[in-house]
This record gives sequence, C-alpha cells and structure tokens, in this order.
Amino acid sequence: MQTRPAATPQDPSSPGTHRHGVVTRLRRVTVWQWGLVVLVAVHTWYFTRAGLRIHHGLGTSSYDFGLYDQGVWLMSRLKAPFVTLMGRNLFGDHTSFVLLPLVPFYMVWPAAGVLFFAQSAAIAAGAIPVFLYARGRLESEAVALLLAAVYLVHPAVQWTNLENFHPDAFLGVFVGTAIYAALQRRWRLYAVFVVLALLVKEDAALVVVPLGIWVAMRRHRRIGLLTVAGGISAVLAALFLVIRPLRGTAFPNSWRFPFGGMGGLMAEAFRRPWNVLQHLWSGDRPWYLFQMAAPLLGVFTRLPDVALIGSLALASNLLSTFTFQHQIEYHYSLVVVPALALGTVHALGVIRGRVRAALLGAMAVAAIAAASVWWPLPFSANAPDYWPPDHPAAVDAREILEDIPDDAVVSAFHRLTAHLAHRQEIYAFPSPFRTTPWWGNEGDLSGVRIPAADRVEYVVLPVDKTIEDLAGPWAEVEDEFHLVRTVGQWELYVRVPGGE
Repeated sequence: MQTRPAATPQDPSSPGTHRHGVVTRLRRVTVWQWGLVVLVAVHTWYFTRAGLRIHHGLGTSSYDFGLYDQGVWLMSRLKAPFVTLMGRNLFGDHTSFVLLPLVPFYMVWPAAGVLFFAQSAAIAAGAIPVFLYARGRLESEAVALLLAAVYLVHPAVQWTNLENFHPDAFLGVFVGTAIYAALQRRWRLYAVFVVLALLVKEDAALVVVPLGIWVAMRRHRRIGLLTVAGGISAVLAALFLVIRPLRGTAFPNSWRFPFGGMGGLMAEAFRRPWNVLQHLWSGDRPWYLFQMAAPLLGVFTRLPDVALIGSLALASNLLSTFTFQHQIEYHYSLVVVPALALGTVHALGVIRGRVRAALLGAMAVAAIAAASVWWPLPFSANAPDYWPPDHPAAVDAREILEDIPDDAVVSAFHRLTAHLAHRQEIYAFPSPFRTTPWWGNEGDLSGVRIPAADRVEYVVLPVDKTIEDLAGPWAEVEDEFHLVRTVGQWELYVRVPGGE
C-alpha cells in the first residue's frame, strides 16, 4: 500500500502564498476603514475634477497656477525653472522642493491634471492621521471616521482645494502625520514627515518649531530639541542659501509685518504691546478665528497643548497686513487645521460618557452648518462663481490658442497664460512690455520694458481692452503687431515682420 507523502510547508515566496496573504489582510479591513478609503478616494476624485473644470473654464491664472505649471514643466525638460510669469526662479519664490517628485510625471504626461490630482490627493490624505489617532485615543473607529470627515469638510481645507494650485496643500497630511507620530512616539515616521513638511516651503517652520517644543516638553526632550534646531536651520538655509541668491533678498515678504517690518513689530511689542493686541483684534480677524474654530466647536480648548502647535502659524496669519492670510478662502490657513483637528481628538480623550457623545453629535451638526454657509460647493450659500468649460469665452479661447506654435514667445491676458505655460517664455500682459509691480525681484523692474519684449512673437488679449486697464499698455506697443484672428471676445496678434 502506498503511503501519502507528508505535506510540506508552502514556499512563502510563491504566488499562492502571496495571494492568500493579501486576501487575509483585506478580510481584516473593517467597514470603518473601508469608509475612510472611500472618503479619501471620493474627495480626491471630486476636487480633481472640480479643479480641472475651473481650469478649463479659465478660472486659473498666472500666479496661482501658471507659475507652478511652467516651473515643473521646465524641470521636466531638464531646464532651469526660471518662471517668466513672475520673472524669477521658481525656488526663489518659495523653497517648495516638494514639487520635484512631480517632475517625472510631467515627463510622461505634462498636463494640468497632474497638479490638481496631487493637490486633491494630498489634502484628502490629511484625514488619515486624524482617523488613526482618534481610533486609538477614543477607542472607536466609527468616531474616528466621523472626525476624519469633520476634518475634510473644514472650510479652510476645502477652499485650499479650489484656490488654483499651491504646494501648501501637502502641509495638511505632512504636518498631521508628524503630529500623530509624535503623539504615538513613532519617531522614524515622525522624522520623515517633519522633513517632508519642511520641504513644502520655508514657512513650515512656523509649525515645525512649536511641534518640536511640544515634543521636548511632552514626549522626548532630545528629539524635540533636535526638531527645533532642525526647523530653525531649515528656514535659515532656505532664506539665506536659496532665496537670497535667487531673488536678491532673504525676506521678500517682510512688508507683510505690521509696524514697519519685523524690527518695527518687535519694537512695538516691547514698547506698546497694547497696540499689537489691538492690531490682532482689528478688522475681520476675530471673525477669522471664529471660522477656524467653529466647525470643531472649540473643543480643543479643553486640553489645548496639541492645538497650540498651530498657534505660531495662526498668529502669523493674524498679524499679517496681507488680508488673504486671515481669510479661510486662502491656502495660508490649511497648515493650522491639522493641529486643531488632532488637538480636538486629544481633548476628547479626557471627556467621557454622554458628554463626549453629545459633543460629537454637536460637532457633526456644526461641521455641516459651516459647510452649508462657508464651503466652496454648489449647495453652499458661499459657492464660488466659475465659468464652466463650455462657456463661450472658454471655448473661443481654446480655439484661438491653437494657432500659437508650441515654441513661440507669448504675452497673454493672465487668464490665458495658465493654458500657455509649457514653453520657455510666457508673459502675463503687459509684461514684458511694461512689467507689473510683482514681476522680477522685489519690483526692481516694475513698470519698465525689458529686452524680452523684443522677442515676443504673439500677443493674445480680450477684444475689450478696458478690462483691467489693458488699453494704456497696449496702445504703447500695438504698432509692433498686427491682428491675425478674432474669435469671440479674443484677439490674436503677431509681430509685424521686419519692423514693417
């Protein structure tokens, strides 16, 4: 009689074993974890699509999309990222080295969708550290999913999605994960995401340094002090080793400090601190604070130490004379939200029973109410007004832009430059014939004609030159060009050959 051979263990590297392991892991995924996956995926899909619709409806422009599109495209063609839309190197504006991983994608598919997808996915991923911390802290994945959703519907998070494109979008997930890792004492993960946050832009130090202080006080003194030193070193390197050589000054935005700059602000705080406090409470700043806190019901004040990680960035926004920094509709606020959201989870951990349940219910209502009033979505009372892609002006623009060669030097109306950015030289009219105050290095060429003007081959402008005071600058140069085509409300001009 034959004996059956003994069973031998299956090779763990075999395909069958691998498939079995994947199936086993998938079976362990809970319904709430699948809910998080769906939440992140739907958010990414919706806002990628929304960003592209706005773009194709001429809702993007030179500074909030075109400059990044041109800079990344230039690098994908192995060229220096000197962005003619703003007259300086891309990294002389901000040290946004986080854009470098997007360059290979532009080599394969140089399209606006790359930037919009990256932005939407990064913002959506900011819900993940909130879910992970809430799951452990509050011992409920259902509650964790609720709080992840509350994070994503925060108006400051949502508006960043639709403000064209900004590298700041990555700060939500990078800062959030760094805070989560610090709370959980996962130091390798912490180090990775602190470094990633600092690669987004030099301003990230405003949250990295307070995070280091919190770590030094609450978790690990040496790691915290290293974080503080690293954050300060990173911002100094960005300002003095990158921005100053590329731009000519290490402090391009010093004009945003009240009382005459940083020195004046410090002197005022020492001599007349009540003036600084009065400034912090002036204008729409109290309303801005309310809007930031209201979707979370201010619960983070119950145990505020984690939320205070965002205090320096929030104070910077409040102090700034640049109005956009204390309005939730702009990207400057996103960096604060992870600290507030994780601070809310942290505070809920010391609230028990029915009180916690009541707060969670009220928070869900507050988040929906804030969304209905302040969200940039169709059903919101504050829904933005953008042209759809099939708007006649957008359709006509796409038709007339097809007549411009890919390698031509162009000056165009700023709403069109974002659709012409994949070239070595593209200018937002009236540049380079009359440079705008924000073109070049600190306005040193403002209002003058630069040599690039003689290289411009095509100009695309609205038929109505009274729009945004285009008539005066155009009158100075129209003899150098002749009209070759009119489509709807757009006109295409080409340089007169031989100076005729």
